[in-house]
Amino acid sequence: MDPWRPVERAIITHGHADHARRGSRRVLTASEGVGILERRIGGDGTDIEGIDRGEIRRIGDALVSLHPAGHVLGSSQVRIEVKGRIWVFSGDYARLPNPTCRPFEPVRCHRFISECTFGLPLYRWTDPEVIARRLRDLVSEQVEAGRNVVIGAYGLGKAQRLLAALAPDGDSPHPILCHGAVEKMNEAYREAGVILPQTRPANRTELKALDRPAVVLAPPSALSGPWLRPFQPAITVVASGWTMLRGPRRRNPADETLVLSDHVDWPGLLATVEETGCEEVGLTHGFVEAGARWFAEHGLRSVIYDTRYTGDAGDEEPASAGSVSDS
Repeated sequence: MDPWRPVERAIITHGHADHARRGSRRVLTASEGVGILERRIGGDGTDIEGIDRGEIRRIGDALVSLHPAGHVLGSSQVRIEVKGRIWVFSGDYARLPNPTCRPFEPVRCHRFISECTFGLPLYRWTDPEVIARRLRDLVSEQVEAGRNVVIGAYGLGKAQRLLAALAPDGDSPHPILCHGAVEKMNEAYREAGVILPQTRPANRTELKALDRPAVVLAPPSALSGPWLRPFQPAITVVASGWTMLRGPRRRNPADETLVLSDHVDWPGLLATVEETGCEEVGLTHGFVEAGARWFAEHGLRSVIYDTRYTGDAGDEEPASAGSVSDS
């Protein structure tokens, strides 16, 4: 599952770069995530197969099924049953409402393997609708002042969630331009039936054609380089769970920050573990030592897995993936 080297048969939980790597021969994923994986790891002889949620496949002695994780479009938990014993590998997951993907569904199991990206009690997310209203107010204020609003967000997941927040009914009052890395994923979301507002490529031709300021979505790395220059005057915004803390917020080069994450927070982690009814908790990345200690103190055996998953930093796209050109 989510192997970091090529294998004959892989199960991929979702399309972020730290979980979906190129080179495996056969890939199994959720049906609505096929379009994303085709764009990210397709080609070179890789056969990508999508299956419906809850559909059971026998692989060797194991019964395998995929269940919604609430992280990004197509994100899944993997349920594996062997001789009556059930393990669930959650990949990355989130518990708060996200209109761009299916909500998380708790799966009963003996061992629940969880991310621990934000696995400390201080990480507690605000209602996403409150964040969405703040975003819309900020955009309206800046556009009326004659400035573009350039938002740094990962091309897969966070960017589409922000698009949905900007235009809940699918109709944005402001023009929206998207970096190539974002626009590529927008296409996959629309193909899967997710309603997003109209977007245009972030290039000079589209920029010159506008008669008013715009909202621009790009990977976070684009906010601190030459890619940003054509959009001036602009205010920059970064959406990240890490900006909940003063230190990361002050080190962030953006003018404004939004505390918004596609990962589970501390209350959500505890609630999820309880809802699974598990006897054992496996932790894969993030604040794993603190999480394991907490669960052990509360009567659950905990295991730490050494993985290469990076949580909220796992889907960075270089700004060069899409340029402000006429192409």
